[in-house]
Amino acid sequence: MRNELSKRLQAVADLVTVRECVADIGTDHAYIPIYLTEHKKVKKAFAMDVNEGPLIRAEEHVREAGLKEQIKMRRSNGLEKLSPGEVEAVIIAGMGGGLVMRILTEGQAVAETLQECILQPQSEIAKVREFLLQNGYQIVQEEMVLDEGKYYPMMRVVPSKESEREKWDETQLRYGKLLLEMRHPILEQYLKREEQLKAEILEKLDHQRGEHITKRQAELKEELVCIRKGLKYYAV
Repeated sequence: MRNELSKRLQAVADLVTVRECVADIGTDHAYIPIYLTEHKKVKKAFAMDVNEGPLIRAEEHVREAGLKEQIKMRRSNGLEKLSPGEVEAVIIAGMGGGLVMRILTEGQAVAETLQECILQPQSEIAKVREFLLQNGYQIVQEEMVLDEGKYYPMMRVVPSKESEREKWDETQLRYGKLLLEMRHPILEQYLKREEQLKAEILEKLDHQRGEHITKRQAELKEELVCIRKGLKYYAV
């Protein structure tokens, strides 16, 4: 049973470089563990979720794919039910940035033993990047896809043994230093769209008055400065 992954999930799966064992946190339908084991990218996987419902669905898909020996279900709140060293990598995709940070914080004992984490936060991306850099992770690869009208940045990070922590500026935290440096075409598309949207909103607010209008105008101008700094990477 070869499932076609969505563009977002395919990009997440493509970031995995380990060969032995991964855990997919918040697995939902277990699409990524199935893909990785079916295509011999990894030998085995854990499909993990905090809720029973998704695990029942995941188990059905795993059974249909004939992968019961390679993929094990485990009900777990984040990394709680993993032992340090039990898996080489974890995938945390499709959940809010706040939850991603909480999972890594609460599961620190496990996270420190991993070879890599594949992260695709759905919100607060800049905060997630800042959290990673401040907590001893190195962001080694970034990717971005446009899937059904939505932009999805994602990253591969490794727990770093180096005491020197990398510093990214505000623009790099917002849009991804590695994406900017590689002049990623999807990020350029996103930045141009954002520039246009923000400029249009600013123009509409031009003829309005009020304290909240002034505050919003200031926010938009600040965002536009950041977007234009990002677009400078493409002007080379």
